[in-house]
Amino acid sequence: MSNIRVCVAGATGWAGSALSKGIFEAPDLQLVAGISRTHAGKPLGDVLSMPGMDTPIFGTASEALETRLDVFVEYTKPGAAKPNVLAALRAGAHVVVGTSGLSEDEYREIDEVARQVKRGVLAVGNFALTAVLLQKFAEIAAKYIPHWEIIDYAHADKRDVPSGTALQLANRLSLVRESQLDIPLDEVQGPKESRGVRLQGSQVHSVRLPGYMISVDAIFGMSDQKLILRHESGTSAEPYVDGALLAIRNVSRMVGLQRGLDRVMEF
Repeated sequence: MSNIRVCVAGATGWAGSALSKGIFEAPDLQLVAGISRTHAGKPLGDVLSMPGMDTPIFGTASEALETRLDVFVEYTKPGAAKPNVLAALRAGAHVVVGTSGLSEDEYREIDEVARQVKRGVLAVGNFALTAVLLQKFAEIAAKYIPHWEIIDYAHADKRDVPSGTALQLANRLSLVRESQLDIPLDEVQGPKESRGVRLQGSQVHSVRLPGYMISVDAIFGMSDQKLILRHESGTSAEPYVDGALLAIRNVSRMVGLQRGLDRVMEF
């Protein structure tokens, strides 16, 4: 069986560079293209200090998609993500989305196009296995505990709110039920913003401060007891590589949009 041919958009970024190295070292994957406006025209190995990696870097997705590939990995910024994903689907590639900040309407459009061209899209808010497990545990908890809120933490210069991790968690919990509010938001005394934002049936609060990377709490409360589920990331991108490789290897089995790494994991 031939290797899976992969393009990484955002190949020289914080997460993309670690993933690019992981793909290069994987025996069943072939990194055939990278996308980076800053380093366009250079071999990716020169930028990442990886001898033997002669993968070309292109400045745009349209240029990179002229290369024959099987899977396109979107790891750039919210403003570029949807156009890149749609272009990759129309070029015949399956897509793995690691970029956060896409809206529900954008995901619906991506799903429609993916089904039209019979390709798979796996959108993962966080590739870290501990984040995946938090989501699974939270889904179980939501079946038994009706009160919960989500707190999303990230570094001070992260522009998109909430994080993809928190958005995906809210989406997953909405499939179980909506969280219960004993005091409806329109009856709150004081600024309603202090209660966070209501997203898909969950109250979500975003904290942006120096010293944080990406973390999320799912807090469940019952009379005289509470359950706090937390995922915390460190300073490196290494925790995300294994999950992303798993997504790349399995996305071709799908048609349409699926959300969450657990779609390709066994529990």
